[in-house]
Amino acid sequence: MKLLMIAVGRILAQGKKGPFYYLLEEFSKYWDRIDVICPRIEQGDYNIHKNVYVHGFPRLMWRQPWFIFKKGLEIYRKEKFDLFTVHNDPPFYNDIGGYWLHKKTKVPYVLEVMHIAGDPKLASFKEWFYKLLERLFVNFFAKNAKAVRIINKKQTGEFLKKSGVDEKKLKYIPAFYIDFNVFYPQNLDKKYDIVFSGRLVKNKGIFLLLEAIKIIRESQPTAGHPQGENVKLIIIGSGPLENKIKKYIYKHNLQDNITFAGWLPSIEGVAKIYNQSEIMVMPSFNEGGPRVTLEAMNCKVPVITSRVGIMLDIIQNKENGLFIDWNVKDIAEKIKLLLEDDDLRKKIAENGYKTAQQFERKKAIKNYAEFYKNLLHNS
Repeated sequence: MKLLMIAVGRILAQGKKGPFYYLLEEFSKYWDRIDVICPRIEQGDYNIHKNVYVHGFPRLMWRQPWFIFKKGLEIYRKEKFDLFTVHNDPPFYNDIGGYWLHKKTKVPYVLEVMHIAGDPKLASFKEWFYKLLERLFVNFFAKNAKAVRIINKKQTGEFLKKSGVDEKKLKYIPAFYIDFNVFYPQNLDKKYDIVFSGRLVKNKGIFLLLEAIKIIRESQPTAGHPQGENVKLIIIGSGPLENKIKKYIYKHNLQDNITFAGWLPSIEGVAKIYNQSEIMVMPSFNEGGPRVTLEAMNCKVPVITSRVGIMLDIIQNKENGLFIDWNVKDIAEKIKLLLEDDDLRKKIAENGYKTAQQFERKKAIKNYAEFYKNLLHNS
């Protein structure tokens, strides 16, 4: 059986080995061939994992629907794929191209809604606009899809139902594929109090965390943990806010408190830093996951997270994680609480590790592939 994936894949488009690359590595074992149409790619068409072919689109964004349609039709006429997926993403370049392709070929497709921009909290006017577009138009694309994949139950599912999407079409298939051979508890010395991991963009809430670090640094150390001026944060990731973040660090003299790891070329390097950290903090405004919290949980690193995405489905506050509001003072207080309370930190670490077991990579990807194959068999 053959599959076409119309994806966002920004990291894959840059030729980097991010989460999508590693998903395809295992996912490709279940298909005779996978073609990926990936916008904004720089190096043209190329082949990965023997039977995965990536097709890039280097030109103007507004031409993407037409390119997706033309390239998808070209691939279909040559390879006759059995199913295709569309990564839903306002302003719907993927969705429009996929809709045209479906109308022309009659091949069934699955709309994959990873998260809703701006839900539950807006990070920018752009997200407000995209959330409005999603509410107005997602049902149109969902009506033409064979199924609508969601990767968290509560947040995305409720939004789509309120937007008119048929509940029967909604299929919960998590997209968090944790490699237990990489992300596991390691007996490493703790070099950092806090780790943040993610793309440096507005919706990650990174400046809330930086302000919380500033508050903690200015507070007095306690007997429970050497905080105050000694608090240590490491940031994994890169993105458009990187220079602005560095300016904030220098402006507030936080150079001794915050370390930049940048984009790490290997997931083993990411796992090592997780294991060298006491806690992970993720103050995102909106997410499908976040995946990184699950990776940290499987390393027995306790997580402090906002109420977003899959976190709402799996976290029980103060049992296997700690929820925070989008409030600097609350974030600072929760960080201090967890760093000072060894028993609570250990309890959350152990319970979080047990929770993360459901996202084992091979099992989750097998479930993903088998669902799509069964979808075709039951047509």
